[in-house]
Amino acid sequence: MSFFDKIKQGLKKTKESTASSFNAVFAAFRTVDETLLADLEDALIMADIGAYTASEAIDELRRRSKRQNLQTREQVVDCLCQVLAEKMTPNNGLQLNTKPSVILVVGVNGVGKTTTIGKLGAKLTAQGKKVLFAAADTFRAAAADQLTIWAQRAGADIVRHGEGADPSAVIFDAVTAAKARKCDVVICDTAGRLHNKQNLMNELEKMNRVIQRELPEASVETLLVLDATTGQNAISQAEGFNSVTKLTGLVITKLDGTAKGGIAIHVSADLSVPVKYIGVGEQVDDLLEFDAYDFTRAFFDGALDEAAPAEEA
Repeated sequence: MSFFDKIKQGLKKTKESTASSFNAVFAAFRTVDETLLADLEDALIMADIGAYTASEAIDELRRRSKRQNLQTREQVVDCLCQVLAEKMTPNNGLQLNTKPSVILVVGVNGVGKTTTIGKLGAKLTAQGKKVLFAAADTFRAAAADQLTIWAQRAGADIVRHGEGADPSAVIFDAVTAAKARKCDVVICDTAGRLHNKQNLMNELEKMNRVIQRELPEASVETLLVLDATTGQNAISQAEGFNSVTKLTGLVITKLDGTAKGGIAIHVSADLSVPVKYIGVGEQVDDLLEFDAYDFTRAFFDGALDEAAPAEEA
């Protein structure tokens, strides 16, 4: 299955929802006029793309329509896909330029952090990299046990302490072990206590100090994991985490379980942070490296299938 087909399959619920909305918009299409643009904007907002991003996208579509003389539904949709893709911060992939590099994975409980770490670790080990997991979520019961299972599946090493241990001590031991074992990447799990922002900020700052002290030249990625099924709550979570730590990328999970996949476009555009991966299923291969244009094409795939051509006057 091709990468594009994988995204299309994973976005099945979103496609079914958007197809209905956009088929209705294009049912009587004759030309790109203000009525069409207003209806398109409403449909984008309903797909969780966000009012501001939708408005900006439609303004740009209006300009390009005049400049490019768009005349068919297909041309309009293709142009809209390009515009939305450009609204998102470009994904340049993980920047893992040192040995070891560090990936700090943050997010509230239940969004799929541990599963994402496991899948990402499996992808990196499949590329020939030596990976070590740091079980620094010492707050949630059984978090380290779950990460240990994923480490075994992924072929990764793991450093863990007991429940309630200092997360920064776990990071220190993991970094020390990674240097001694000549690991390529350290992937760090963290606790998801956004409701106590000050404690979270202090904890993340302490972890980052340890990393900077022990690996001053290391490449460090900070990835926020968001659950697409939570809709607008994902936006507030992203804003909260972005206010306490410098995010370098987003991972949007459970896109196969929501009808409003536009949240990926919304959050990247709003925060100016790239989506680096999306999760569209349970398997390791269902964690996909994000491509904005392929995503928007898959998002609108089928949106015109049932749109009947307008009758001639």
